[in-house]
Amino acid sequence: MINFNVVLFNDFETLDVFGPIEVIGKLDKYYKIEYYAEKGGIIRSNQNVRVETLPISDIIEPDILLIPGGFGTRNEVNNQEFLQHLRELSMNAKFVLTVCTGSALLAKTGLLKNMKATSNKMAFDWVVEQDNEVNWIREARWVHDGKYYTSSGVSAGIDMTLGFVSDMMGVEIAEKIAKGIEYIWNRDKDNDPFC
Repeated sequence: MINFNVVLFNDFETLDVFGPIEVIGKLDKYYKIEYYAEKGGIIRSNQNVRVETLPISDIIEPDILLIPGGFGTRNEVNNQEFLQHLRELSMNAKFVLTVCTGSALLAKTGLLKNMKATSNKMAFDWVVEQDNEVNWIREARWVHDGKYYTSSGVSAGIDMTLGFVSDMMGVEIAEKIAKGIEYIWNRDKDNDPFC
């Protein structure tokens, strides 16, 4: 089983997490999903969805990390202890997926320097301020560079995760999942209609 670790913080964006989880959850023969936060406990989304989490220090095998965005990223970019955990986990992970302003957190760790990445278009300028040495691509729906996948806002995380599944397991499986969740997959990663 591959560990799919979701890193949460208060005021995360609900669909940033549960859109990708709807996709990965269809592959439960391959992926084990767990939810973590800096200190563990109940974490609340911006839409008041409550999620029970384990402490981030409990992550032993950071195979895949999912880092959502949301208003909470504005606080977490200044949380040095959290960012240090995120940096160490991301360095050891096989893949790191970010949705929306989750890329701001990853950028703040310094790991995206000289890499291609994208983020939510409405918060794009703020995200760029977190590290202007990243090759930020405004018009992209999602970007894959090395082990990093970054997506635009909210629903783009579903498109990116289907793209990730396609890269890992083949396009037919991604298409089957998209059909199963009745989702029209925007496959053009280079063109975000919300740009």
